[in-house]
Amino acid sequence: MDKVETIRHEGIVESIGADGLTVRILQASACSSCEARKLCRSSESKEKLVEVKGHYPALQVGDSVILCGSVRQGLRASVLAYVVPLILMLVALFAATRLWGEKAGALVALLTLALYYGVLFLLKDKLGKHFTFRIETD
Repeated sequence: MDKVETIRHEGIVESIGADGLTVRILQASACSSCEARKLCRSSESKEKLVEVKGHYPALQVGDSVILCGSVRQGLRASVLAYVVPLILMLVALFAATRLWGEKAGALVALLTLALYYGVLFLLKDKLGKHFTFRIETD
């Protein structure tokens, strides 16, 4: 059986809700040694809030936890956030430039990008089901 590579982040429980909890991930020097550091953007910000679905009765606000997610999830998120919009923008740019000129091509490329990120925003709940973290327990 293949072992799934994981991304681990230390965090602190910020709040607890009925269907899960919110964990604040703090920037740490360990990010520089993480295998996914080139894909992960948490090292560029001071803190991030991550929602974790599930019931964790043993945890309380302020508890220190380890969040785990698969490297594959990180790669998939990077493709959706960077690669797909780049390809869409370039295709729109070249097609519209060929049909209507440079100014229209640039405008169509930017509108395509805005539309793509708008669709991602509208589908965030559905996409969120595919991008989940879990809390590591002993």
